[in-house]
Amino acid sequence: MKAASLKEIKLELYTRTPEELLEFCLRLSKFKKENKELLTYLLFEAYDEQSYIANVKLEIDEQFDLINKRSYYLIKKGVRKILANTKKYIRYSKQKNTEIELMIYFCSKLNSFSPSIHKHTALHNLYNRQIVAIKKAIATLHEDLQYDYETEMENLL
Repeated sequence: MKAASLKEIKLELYTRTPEELLEFCLRLSKFKKENKELLTYLLFEAYDEQSYIANVKLEIDEQFDLINKRSYYLIKKGVRKILANTKKYIRYSKQKNTEIELMIYFCSKLNSFSPSIHKHTALHNLYNRQIVAIKKAIATLHEDLQYDYETEMENLL
């Protein structure tokens, strides 16, 4: 089965009743965990972005506490998993402020992680790539916000 394009789906959704749309949303939430997480964000958390950011930061803290520190290989796997989850939460929000705050928090946790990530090339490169991505995201913001986030970035460097 070939999936329809986004434009075709959008046009078809306009022709459906609100009851049908509700049924579609409920069916989507049953198939993938990410669909359910996105619906949860849109319905319950999108109105209070600061609370959402705080909850994601708590989850990042918990995930960093659970990283297996026996070898750098296991640390690298754990860090990549945390990064993937963080980026997933950023995609739900679609707000640059949320993206920058969560990525700065992730990098600060990674920078202060023990054993040091700077002794392992792959982890150090991952950290540097995230710093570059944060700088690109900051460049798209208003000048006042850029200044605020750049002062936070100086702490990471």
